[in-house]
Formats: sequence, structure tokens, C-alpha cells
Amino acid sequence: MRDIENIEDVQRMVNTFYGKIREDDMLGIIFNQNIQDRWPQHLDKMYRFWQTILLEEYTYDGRPFPPHAHLPIGKVHFDQWLSLFEETVHALFEGPKADEAIWRAKKMATLFESKLDYIRRNPDKPFLH
Repeated sequence: MRDIENIEDVQRMVNTFYGKIREDDMLGIIFNQNIQDRWPQHLDKMYRFWQTILLEEYTYDGRPFPPHAHLPIGKVHFDQWLSLFEETVHALFEGPKADEAIWRAKKMATLFESKLDYIRRNPDKPFLH
């Protein structure tokens, strides 16, 4: 196995991962209900996100958290998301970039979970989109 080296590798990782997400008993319904028929656009955004993070090719300029702020998700969902992500990366790649992808996914899950918890505990404070 080799490391994540180019946009084709990123696309392979993203496509494989979201293929698993769409079929997952817990996460599939949440993603499919929210993304609906916009999967091509979502996947393209994820390609650009991971391309920016892992390959330092700056093609993503969005804000990843706001689209998730309204979702009814918690620790169990993030744990499953991370499990599928790690399983995907380990099955396809090995090396520093693969390790970084997993590390970054863990950091992102922790941050998102923390932000969602804060929003739920502070309903009177406005959330800036």
C-alpha cells in the first residue's frame, strides 16, 4: 500500500468513505436525508476539503461546521463516523498523509461534537453561521 499522494487518492478515499456512510444503518439516514440529491456537490466539496488539508492545494474555502449545526447527532454518531473513516483510510493507504487524515478527522469530530454540545447547552446565545 502507498500513501495519499494526489487528488485521485483523495477522491478514492472520499468516495469509498461516503459509500460506507450511505449504507450505514446509523449514519446513512442522516446523511441521505440532509444531502438528498446533492451527493455530487457534497462529494466535490469533500474532495476540495481534503485536498486542501492533506495536499496543501488550496481549493476549499468554506466553513465546515455550520451545515452540521442543526443535525440531531452526538457522540455515538461521531464515533461511528470516525470508525468508518479510519477503516476506509487503513484499507486504502498507509503513510504520513494517511495518518494525518485520521488525526485530522479525530480533531474535527472532537471540535464538532464540542460545538454542538455548546449550542445545545446555550440555546439563548446566537449561533453565527
